Amino acid sequence: MKKNYIVLFIFMFLFLSAFNGYSQSISENMPQQEHIEGLSIYPNPVSNGRLFVYITTHKNLSKKVAIFNVLGKQIYATDLYGQELNVEQLSTGVYILKITENNISETRKLVIK
Repeated sequence: MKKNYIVLFIFMFLFLSAFNGYSQSISENMPQQEHIEGLSIYPNPVSNGRLFVYITTHKNLSKKVAIFNVLGKQIYATDLYGQELNVEQLSTGVYILKITENNISETRKLVIK
């Protein structure tokens, strides 16, 4: 009976040491999240009568902008070469903007009052 406890102890020790090594290797391989430098969206919230939202970054490169409703359905997408995004077609509500510049994407909330 004593031999069974020794074998069980050795088995548990090997199992737990292998599991710990596996979890450490996962955390080392996780990619770092990149951000768009200096991303700014204004005015936010947008008041009635405003036709444009300004999206600026430090590099001010061309951007792809996708607008999603709160259910996750894409309702508008465009390529933005300046800073002005026309929002006159959006009704009052909360939207999610997905902005992609130089293969880096970020999401932000946009509120239309």
